[in-house]
Amino acid sequence: MKNIVVLVSGGGTNLQVLIDAVESGEIKNGVIKCVISSKPDAYALERAKKHGIKTRVLVRKEYPDSVEYSRDILKAIQEEQADLVVYAGFMTILDELVCKAMPNKMINIHPALIPSFCGKGYYGLHVHEEALKRGVKVTGATVHFVTEVCDGGPIIIQKAVEVKNGDTPEILQRRVMEQAEWKILPQAVALFCDDKIVVHGDTTEILN
Repeated sequence: MKNIVVLVSGGGTNLQVLIDAVESGEIKNGVIKCVISSKPDAYALERAKKHGIKTRVLVRKEYPDSVEYSRDILKAIQEEQADLVVYAGFMTILDELVCKAMPNKMINIHPALIPSFCGKGYYGLHVHEEALKRGVKVTGATVHFVTEVCDGGPIIIQKAVEVKNGDTPEILQRRVMEQAEWKILPQAVALFCDDKIVVHGDTTEILN
């Protein structure tokens, strides 16, 4: 059974999907050991508490820089004996020392089909605003491993979502969450916990 630590900053809808997947048995070989939030008032903390999951709060604003904050995040992750770290709406960029200490053991969900609309500055509604501005007909979501390159780690799963006439960034964001993010994030975590992801350099192979 693998220990999963989830990093959050906000409402925790992706966290809830993971909790539901563990409780339903979709994620059979993993347990959410702890939820760590960068904000003390994140609703994700309440979601965790309702399901008896340990929570920790490390407030980003209380640290002088990213390196000091990242050191304490890494310490917390190691104290929880994490086998997998999941970014679930975690809005803080950590220093590379964290992903280097956990190679191919940290995953993130990005609301676009990487390598489109990704990298620094592409987060939240900004991603969907740019997709609509560019006029793409298909967007989606990507689960990938976290490396020192923002949104640049090996891709695990992607799922496409149609862009429709009259879409606003908010409408598109919701569709991408419902049709892609909430489906492929638990799938990726389950694959990891079942030891079915093999990394070959910058790519991954999913075992049957």
